[in-house]
Amino acid sequence: RVTEARDALTQHGTDESYHTPLPPDVVVYPESTEEVAAVVAACAAERTPVIPYGAGTSIEGHVGALQGGVCVDLRRMNRVLAVAVEDMDCRVQAGVTRQQLNQHLHDTGLFFPVDPGADATLGGMAATRASGTNAVRYGTMRDAVIGLTAVLADGQGRKGGRVGADLRGNGCGVDAVLTCWAAVALRLHPVPEAVAAAVVTFPPPAPGGGGGGDGSGGGGGGLRGAVECVAALMACGVPVARVELLDELSIQAVNKYSGTAFAAAPTLFFEFHGSAAAVAEQAELVGALAREHGGSGWEWATSPEDRARLWKARHTAYWAAISMRPGCKGFPTDVCVPISRLTECVMESQADCVQEGLLGPIVGHVGDGNFHMMLVVDPRDAAEVARARGVVGRMVHRALALEGTCTGEHGIGYGKLPYLMAEHGAVPLQVMAALKSALDPHHILNPGKLGSPAEQLEQLAERDKQ
Repeated sequence: RVTEARDALTQHGTDESYHTPLPPDVVVYPESTEEVAAVVAACAAERTPVIPYGAGTSIEGHVGALQGGVCVDLRRMNRVLAVAVEDMDCRVQAGVTRQQLNQHLHDTGLFFPVDPGADATLGGMAATRASGTNAVRYGTMRDAVIGLTAVLADGQGRKGGRVGADLRGNGCGVDAVLTCWAAVALRLHPVPEAVAAAVVTFPPPAPGGGGGGDGSGGGGGGLRGAVECVAALMACGVPVARVELLDELSIQAVNKYSGTAFAAAPTLFFEFHGSAAAVAEQAELVGALAREHGGSGWEWATSPEDRARLWKARHTAYWAAISMRPGCKGFPTDVCVPISRLTECVMESQADCVQEGLLGPIVGHVGDGNFHMMLVVDPRDAAEVARARGVVGRMVHRALALEGTCTGEHGIGYGKLPYLMAEHGAVPLQVMAALKSALDPHHILNPGKLGSPAEQLEQLAERDKQ
């Protein structure tokens, strides 16, 4: 189960973004923790880099083999090892995908809620601390992971739990630079008694109406009204399960790509979980708030089939955006800011993109302050790519100035490395590098990414300013 085929190498060095493919030298396909440990031990003996690989759906260069080496493809480690229904948890191999797990749980009355859109592997989702559409109610992967089985850089296996040295906490969200995950223990949730989804549009106010849909004035519809509605909703403590933002460009792209017929205006997608009475009460409160902020056209989706179609349309937004410019590539980025600063960050980022003449639809898991700009660029046009880099850089620094972070759920990979110095400063990065060196003294696990020396990250930051 080893290959050096050129196509396989290229696939395993490529993610879902504009980053140049960086293939490994060889790909291996283990099927057990013991096989992962044997591969890592052999690589450690030869000081050969090891790059774990899940579904390849990351978008910040996580899978790029910056120094060559061995790619460990974990997709054959796809067994659900145990489900404890009464304890509401489970244990799975790292290559199990979120959809596969939920299919396995179908008759148990439980489900796994973290939903980043892509059918990513659970090991990969833990490595990037994935978030997604349900995070506003159920949390992110950091909240879901309750234990792990990890292979250390010398090939030793280590099971982590709730006490002692917390490899669970140290491993979640660090892009597989400290350990190679082999199995994950996850918290599950009861399937709610009632589920309903709704779509609300926020048409821009009429010229002279003072609504500020173009970014000027108060929340009376348009993108500003939609975002301010979410901020008001979270301030009221309404326990919505999902609240997703799509701007007008995203809706146009989704309609064309998925054959839907949503009104071409900034839109919020909601989902409510709970008892029938609780769902009705939540919907009534949200409807009133939406109307106050210029929302209209409340459209329900209560059957499982209708809800599935709605969320499938939302999850295709990235591919829909790319389809607007055939032959071009996605240049996606995300940031996360406090909910009180979300409107400011979204509006200024959109205005910057428009001013640069770029196509950049915006979507967001806005209930927790996280939004994405899906720039679509022609990789053959160096000037356009440079403008896109500028928009991304300014969006990140804008988020940092608003007390946010350079990434909400995409992780760091090597795409976000240039921003770590601005976010953390030298001392925390030195601590990260020391932790990396302690657990991986020869820097073989996904090298050149998170945990790199602070001096190297400072150089990247200076280069990004040029």
